[in-house]
Amino acid sequence: MVKSTNSGCGDGRTPARPKKLNIDEGKIAAMSQVYGALSDPLRLRILSILTVQPLCVCVIKEIVNVPDSKLSYHLAILKNAGLVDSERDGNWIMYSLTGTGKSYVGSVSSRKVNGHV
Repeated sequence: MVKSTNSGCGDGRTPARPKKLNIDEGKIAAMSQVYGALSDPLRLRILSILTVQPLCVCVIKEIVNVPDSKLSYHLAILKNAGLVDSERDGNWIMYSLTGTGKSYVGSVSSRKVNGHV
């Protein structure tokens, strides 16, 4: 007969619990928002484009070839996640990467995924 190694799950004993969990719920929520923003290929393309230089919405739109409403939606997600910032320059709104955005884009572009760069 094989002896169970299950500690506390059905053998009548209570498993040991950590004395104090140091979980920062705010940090988890912020990280979740960032990773959610990074989960879309179009948003990753936009971030990659912005590594070259800050760009106005009209140039980003030409490069990614999406309707205004779709681009606005994705830029808002990136901005709410703290990955891009916007600044009005006359008639244009210029988008640029934040420090956080630069660090995430750098980590994404330098990794291989399933053997691909």
